[in-house]
Amino acid sequence: MNILVTGGAGFIGSNLSTTLIDAGHTVLCLDNLYTGRRSNITHLLKNPRFRFIKKDILKPLVLPRVDQVYNLACPASPPHYQKDPIYTVKVNTIGVLNVLEYARRCRARVVQASTSEIYGDPLEHPQRESYRGNVNTIGPRSCYDEGKRVAEAICSDYNRFRGLDVRIARIFNTYGPRMQPDDGRVVSNFIVQALQGKSLTVYGKGMQTRSFCYIDDLVAGLMALMAGRKSIEPVNLGNPQEYTVLEFAKLIQRITGVQKRIIYKPLPVDDPRQRKPDITRARKQLGWKPSTSLKQGLKPTIDYFRQVLTLYTK
Repeated sequence: MNILVTGGAGFIGSNLSTTLIDAGHTVLCLDNLYTGRRSNITHLLKNPRFRFIKKDILKPLVLPRVDQVYNLACPASPPHYQKDPIYTVKVNTIGVLNVLEYARRCRARVVQASTSEIYGDPLEHPQRESYRGNVNTIGPRSCYDEGKRVAEAICSDYNRFRGLDVRIARIFNTYGPRMQPDDGRVVSNFIVQALQGKSLTVYGKGMQTRSFCYIDDLVAGLMALMAGRKSIEPVNLGNPQEYTVLEFAKLIQRITGVQKRIIYKPLPVDDPRQRKPDITRARKQLGWKPSTSLKQGLKPTIDYFRQVLTLYTK
C-alpha cells in the first residue's frame, strides 16, 4: 500500500509510520513540525519507501496518490493545543476538509484520529461510543474537544454525502517512546519529574482516574480499524484498566526509585474526573484489545525518557 500519515513526525504518527514501513508499505509522512519532531523519524529518512514532506494541512494537499490516509495531524496535549486555540480549531475543520478532499480524489480509505476528550468530563462510566459527552463549549479546552467533535461531523458527512470510506478512532491516553518531555501529559510529567529527582505534581487530590494504553497496542488498533469492515461508527481505542492519578504517581516513584514527596496543586479547569474506555466495539468488530500491561509499557518509556533527558543535559 501507499499510505499517507499526517502528523507523521509526532508521537503516534512516527510509531505508526515505523510499523507500516516494517510491514512493507510505502509511507508519505506529512508534518509541519508544530509539535512533531524530525528526530522521531530520523531512522526512517534513508528508507526508500519513506518520504517526509514538511507541510501544514491547512494548505490544500497536492500530493502523489495513496491508498490509505491516517489523519493524525493536530496538537494533542493541553499545553500545545491551548498555545494557539484558533489554530487548533482550524486544524480540526479546514485541515480535516483538506485531508478528506485529497482522500476523495485518491479514492483512499481514511482513519481519522479523534479523542476521548470529546466525552468531556463524563457522566457515564466507562465511556461507550454511544455516549454524547458532557463538554464545556466555551472552556479553555473547547478548541480541542469541540474541534474533534466537528471533525467527526465532517467525516460522517463525507461518508454519507461523498461516499468516502472514513473510520473514526477515539483515542484514549496513550504513552510510550517518542513522547515529548514537555507535552504536559501525566505520564511524561511524572516520569520527567522523577528522573530529575523532583517532587511529583498531582492536581486536586489525585482521585481523578485515567487509563493508559501503550503505543504499540494503539498502533495495532489503528491498523485494525483501517483493515476492518466499512463503518462510520466511532471506535474507542484505549486500555480499560483504570488508575487514579495518585496511584499512578506512586507507581512511577516505585519503578524509578525516586521517593520525593508529592506536591498537590488545584485542578485545571474542565479536567475530566474519570476516563475509562468501553472497548466492546473494538473487541467485537476489530478483534482488538490491548495486550501490554502498564508495568511492561513503562519500562521502555522510562528508558526512552532517560536517554532523551541525558541528551538535553549535555
